[in-house]
Amino acid sequence: MIKRMAGKFGHLTQAKQPNSFVEVADYQSSPGSSTPSISIITPSEYHRGSISTQRTSSSEWSKRGDSFDMTETPALPRTSHRPKASYRLTDFIIQRTLGTGSFGRVHLVRSKHNLRFYAIKVLNKEKIVRTKQVEHTNNEQAMLNAVQHPFIINLWGAFQDKSNLYMVMDFVPGGELFTLLRRSNRFPDPVAKFYSAEVALALNHLHSLDIIYRDLKPENIILNYDGHIKIADFGFSKQCSSVTWTLCGTPDYLAPEIISQQRYNKSVDWYALGVLIFEMLSGLPPYHQQDHNPVLLYEKITRGPTFIRWPAFQPYATDLILKLMEGDPSRRYGNLRHGAGDVFAHPWFREVDWDKLRNRDITAPYLPRINGDGDASAFEQYPEDDAASGYGLPAEDPWGQDFPNFDYTCE
Repeated sequence: MIKRMAGKFGHLTQAKQPNSFVEVADYQSSPGSSTPSISIITPSEYHRGSISTQRTSSSEWSKRGDSFDMTETPALPRTSHRPKASYRLTDFIIQRTLGTGSFGRVHLVRSKHNLRFYAIKVLNKEKIVRTKQVEHTNNEQAMLNAVQHPFIINLWGAFQDKSNLYMVMDFVPGGELFTLLRRSNRFPDPVAKFYSAEVALALNHLHSLDIIYRDLKPENIILNYDGHIKIADFGFSKQCSSVTWTLCGTPDYLAPEIISQQRYNKSVDWYALGVLIFEMLSGLPPYHQQDHNPVLLYEKITRGPTFIRWPAFQPYATDLILKLMEGDPSRRYGNLRHGAGDVFAHPWFREVDWDKLRNRDITAPYLPRINGDGDASAFEQYPEDDAASGYGLPAEDPWGQDFPNFDYTCE
């Protein structure tokens, strides 16, 4: 089983992602309003690639295969209170490229209406259709449209022209938690607790909407201008009210039931939170393999946390990690009778004021250095290749009807 699992996508664990991107956004200002903004972070060469046998993200390192999803769920309700508006490309001035991916680019743009900075993710429709990503693209847009939470990325609008899809998000300048962690080597207990608590609030909100996130890791946690987090990249997320079988995620963060190709539910996100806490406190995930051997990695995960070499964590931190990384989902914290309440009530979080934290009334342990609006210094420079000149041009469009929730706003 383990070798078959590694054979399916184990070789991707060493993949680099120079052409992928992660999108993040604040929830405070629409392109038609006049409030703050935040960013898009391009992953560095040493980022861990996410993997899937059902390609659900724009990463060129995902590989499409058979889908084993067992559930059909109703359409997501629109719970967001963001103003409904129709956008078009001419509403923005394109500044520079922030990241590139298999299907397109992310641009830093400035609204002509309120002069605020935003990020627009541009996806080529022909490439999406050719790689059979229509459903996943529509799912990502629908989930982002349904979610509004202070610690989750925000989508303001989605539109299309003859050739491309456009997703408008706020520009987020703080950088990835992954970068901060690598620079710090490891986080002190209170710092790891702060970020873990905000992630827990975000996961609980997603689960209340029957959304499994499925790709929690420091690379997908972005720091806002005020140091609070934003969970980014919903390419692997899925609406699921019961169980699913799709093999996807980041190898170090996969729950054992995913590796064993069993049905799983939202509790895989709580398992991943346990891995995240361990990595923040120690600097490396619990089953880290220096040789990137996927077979050994998956064997360690299925053997469970009793085989981990434990650093000298604070005892309550160790206890919570063990309860979250419980190999039996029926005994895992977050999946018991009290749900997320067991996580929030754990003694490691005893001093956390959850209401203040949710309202961002607690000062973050690290404040990013931001040199004014539109500061994109956290991002690599990419060749522009005159890409924006090809947007909005007349063309044949046999695929427009495949993306019904992207407003058609051709000039």
